[in-house]
Amino acid sequence: MSTRLSVNVNKIALIRNARGSNFPDLSKICKDIESYGAEGITVHPRPDERHITYADIPVLKSLSQTEFNIEGNPHERKFMDLVLDNCPHQCTLVPDAANALTSDSGWDTIKHAAFLTDTIAELQSKNIRVSIFCDPNFKMIEGAKKVGADRIEFYTGPYADNYHNNRAKAVKPYAEAAIIAQQNDLGINAGHDLNLDNLRYFAQEVPHLMEVSIGHALVVDALYYGLQNTVQMYLHQLR
Repeated sequence: MSTRLSVNVNKIALIRNARGSNFPDLSKICKDIESYGAEGITVHPRPDERHITYADIPVLKSLSQTEFNIEGNPHERKFMDLVLDNCPHQCTLVPDAANALTSDSGWDTIKHAAFLTDTIAELQSKNIRVSIFCDPNFKMIEGAKKVGADRIEFYTGPYADNYHNNRAKAVKPYAEAAIIAQQNDLGINAGHDLNLDNLRYFAQEVPHLMEVSIGHALVVDALYYGLQNTVQMYLHQLR
């Protein structure tokens, strides 16, 4: 099984918003990214709309030729209505605070079990696949199954932080947790600070990895290598 690459385009939208115009053209870039071989587009609209705006969502969904994935915190009813109105292929639920700079942890699937169960059921009623951010913790993964998630997305920040110190030790919790997820019939995604340096090793060591979502590092690399070449470089790491 090859791992799919979904490109998070938040940083591209952030550049566009900095000048208050449609430059760069986010729709065109998303179409180009797919034509370069990416197998999905990920967006994470935040309440302050500092990068992806709510108005972007229906436009990008209508243009998507691969998989469209919307990330966000379902505690915001505005976010839930946005997802339900646009029916992406996948919705990834993250427990970010409204003022969070970026995602930084997985769900406590035991503490928030009732809320997650109701939220996931509402999304699945519209045939939306649901993935939830999860740390490599066996109890949290088993909790993800109990609340009805289709997939988990490993929060890989700690792996990236410790990769150069001891990559085998850094990846071990994820490799072991992936087995538990597979035993619970959960699909496995991953994302956060994965890059050209650490991606291949993670994909090789973590079994059953279905999809990675990468944005910040890919956009930074594109400054040096060009967008088309960079997408191909990331795909090469996964193949």
